[in-house]
Amino acid sequence: MRALKVGGAVRDALLGRPIHERDWVVLGETPETMEAQGYRPVGREFPVFLHPLTGEEYALARTERKTARGHQGFEFFASPEITLEEDLIRRDLTINAMAQDEQGVLVDPYGGLADLHGRWLRHVSPAFQEDPLRVLRVARFAAELAPFGFRIAPETEALMAAMAASGELASLSSERRWRELTRAVAAPGPARFFASLQRCGALAPCFPFLAEAPEAGAILAGLAVPLPLRGALLWAEAARRQGVDDRSLLAALKAQGAPKRVIQLAQALVRASVVFSAKGRTADALLAAVLALGAQRQGAELEREQYAQLATALLAWAHGVCSELTAGLGALLDAAPALLRELDASAALQSLPPSERGPALAAARRRVLQGWLDAHPLEEGA
Repeated sequence: MRALKVGGAVRDALLGRPIHERDWVVLGETPETMEAQGYRPVGREFPVFLHPLTGEEYALARTERKTARGHQGFEFFASPEITLEEDLIRRDLTINAMAQDEQGVLVDPYGGLADLHGRWLRHVSPAFQEDPLRVLRVARFAAELAPFGFRIAPETEALMAAMAASGELASLSSERRWRELTRAVAAPGPARFFASLQRCGALAPCFPFLAEAPEAGAILAGLAVPLPLRGALLWAEAARRQGVDDRSLLAALKAQGAPKRVIQLAQALVRASVVFSAKGRTADALLAAVLALGAQRQGAELEREQYAQLATALLAWAHGVCSELTAGLGALLDAAPALLRELDASAALQSLPPSERGPALAAARRRVLQGWLDAHPLEEGA
């Protein structure tokens, strides 16, 4: 059996990036001979097998033919006669169309190594335009490989624009769009993802709410916050730039098929972002902000962790939007849970009838925060 390492593992090794998984292409075999050698079949649409010892994926060399619209409208053909060059030409980018045998010899029939050295994201063949998902994938590669300075080749960007204009991006499921967006948000250069899609006209068809604020991705630059919060911050910043409230954001996220967790985090951040405006420097606004983040819910460890994460995200966001608030806001977010916890547990409030307790608690919280605000001005020099 002849097996060659292929795709991202070859590319990343040449770039010196960490390799998280390795894929292999197999020549000259059939499903029956693979199973006879102990490989376990897992592919539903084409023959893919798991190595009996390593668990790595081994796919039989194959070709494909477009049969319908969309990224799933393909018919695949696998046989022992298919050559490595025939398999590699169906791949998206030249830097992903290189293979390496077990002796380390590189097979590069389509100029992938030259494009890797030149930092070009270039399509392998005109068949690129048959799969609309590749528009999002190329933009995502631009985000992932941003530290290396990769650019989309002009002819590839022209194809992406033609694909966007064709309307075929509408065939992409919300799940596939969200998956590519999530990976781009986690990448070192997420703004490159949105800029690439904006240039070729694909941002509005795929992410209409974000297309209204295409520069929102810049807020993620250098932010060291966990992935769900990075996504939530992106959408919250897009809402801030458009001047819309958390209800409009909720509708947009639901239409996009966003996970419930991201929706909750994004809405909390939008409610708390009232502090970014001049009218948000009041006790009422500050109370709304810390309550939106969950300062009053500190009973369980999970609640404390979520508040800490949201507070960190809000501070990072504030640093990019109104840096003069960062120090004062950080002190408030640190102090708020203890202030509210002590107040909520007071005997005087707990002794009130339930019908009176809520309004009294809200008034007491405002007084406590106003007292804190009087002693600790939010803005530096205030």
